[in-house]
Amino acid sequence: MDDLRNIAIPTDPDEALAAVVALRRLADRIERAAVQSALRQGWSWSRIAQALGVTKQAAHKRLSDVVADGSSV
Repeated sequence: MDDLRNIAIPTDPDEALAAVVALRRLADRIERAAVQSALRQGWSWSRIAQALGVTKQAAHKRLSDVVADGSSV
């Protein structure tokens, strides 16, 4: 994985804020795919939450629509 600390931060506010939005969307997609994979492999919500650094309740509330078979509830 590339070292993300080496990515140049845009000085133009429009570009910088657009980059923030794009990164948040990418992070959300990666998180949801990782949770789906973890569920497929039999991980508990407690283990997923621990890996994400949040409580089980927070993880489940935000990601409970992610299911192991690839569909959304």
